[in-house]
Amino acid sequence: MLTCLALLEIFLQTDGVKLFVGLPLDTVSSTNTINHARAIAVGLKALKLLGVDGIELPVWWGVVEKETRGKYDWTGYLALTEIIQKLGLKLHVSLCFHASGEAKIQLPEWVSQIGESDPSIFFKDQSGQHYKDSLSFAVTDVPVLDGKTPVQVYKEFCESFKTAFSPFMGSTITGVSVGLGPEGELRYPSHHNPSKMNNYQGAGEFQCYDKYMLSSLKQYAESNGNPLWGLGGPHDAPGYDQPPMTSTFFKENEGSWETTYGNFFLSWYSEQLISHGSRLLSLASETFHDVPISICGKVPLVHSWYKTRSHPSELTAGFYNTANRDGYVEVVEMFAKHSCQIILPGMDLSDNLQPNKSLSSPELLVAQITSSCRKQGVEILGQNSMVANTPNGFEQIKKKLSSEKEMSLFTYQRMGADFFSPEHFPAFTQFVRNLNQPELDSDDQPTKQEERVASNHLQMQAA
Repeated sequence: MLTCLALLEIFLQTDGVKLFVGLPLDTVSSTNTINHARAIAVGLKALKLLGVDGIELPVWWGVVEKETRGKYDWTGYLALTEIIQKLGLKLHVSLCFHASGEAKIQLPEWVSQIGESDPSIFFKDQSGQHYKDSLSFAVTDVPVLDGKTPVQVYKEFCESFKTAFSPFMGSTITGVSVGLGPEGELRYPSHHNPSKMNNYQGAGEFQCYDKYMLSSLKQYAESNGNPLWGLGGPHDAPGYDQPPMTSTFFKENEGSWETTYGNFFLSWYSEQLISHGSRLLSLASETFHDVPISICGKVPLVHSWYKTRSHPSELTAGFYNTANRDGYVEVVEMFAKHSCQIILPGMDLSDNLQPNKSLSSPELLVAQITSSCRKQGVEILGQNSMVANTPNGFEQIKKKLSSEKEMSLFTYQRMGADFFSPEHFPAFTQFVRNLNQPELDSDDQPTKQEERVASNHLQMQAA
């Protein structure tokens, strides 16, 4: 009889891709306690028996450094790490420097208080609406947090994490990802007003109207000899809910994006994004350089409107990628410079299931980013986009895992009521078995009772 460990070793030797599963976003609550600890423990045991290699854990800035700058409380996360260690699972930690409405996790209270007096530390769109779930990229190196820059505050957070979790580093904890922006991804919050979105029509809006972004744009315009270009973003860009091809800026032929001004603005906008990402990857590399773990960051898969020449959704998100220009080369070069891996979601998506009106192509975009990673020698850590809702998602993931040799780890997102539901968990179990190839012995499989307990408790959590 093959043990799960033996099966996993065969899987790793054969395919070279490790399989992780993400914990619920709110596994540790805003009060620093483990939500539904028994259900989590049962779920982890079931995954271990299946042959899953490890777990991804979101660690929230707003939980750990909640009330006062420099005062850290790792209680809930340490307790969870000990549970994972005892089960013999590996752990990838995601350091989240953003807020999450879904998980009901806010930014630290002391940061929000600063934002009340200076809302320009947050992104702002052309209508004056602020996005308050992460800090503007323009303040990354500006001392707006009680006299310290966000980079300094993030670094102190990472150093405290390293000290608190030192007994687990390199043994249980094998990887750390650093949050790079909204929802942890390297991008602008260009779609932060979903109530105005209409069936994939819009491409989002440029987020460059806070005080600090406008100051940076003004300086950039003056240094380029065109001060009038530094007064704001493109005047002919569409709103959130407007089809991008109807605007002058994103028009397929003779659009403003192809003019000298368009190149000026898009170059500056993307440079702000890359500069911010580089600063955070640098601090993570510096902090963890002496521990045997991998460092990574997440790049979004902004695939709507990919089949157009202007790629409007990518442009508003900060990626200067068009029919005339490969905007991911410099992004991947940044990861390579800091010896970091790239987390790339959307491995469950296929082109033939995308709405025709969105002119989307997740498969072509994955191929483009993967090509850049291959050239730069940057490893990819794959993720899916959603649980259960993607038709033929498991088949698509398996195809990607077998074809993308740059991928060393895949994280399935994420545990919860949907994950353990009768409609989903059997399919996930079969997916893992197919990856492992040898059939699991009945003694090694999670029992129906274990699956049922995990499902019931996590469905209660979702409710």
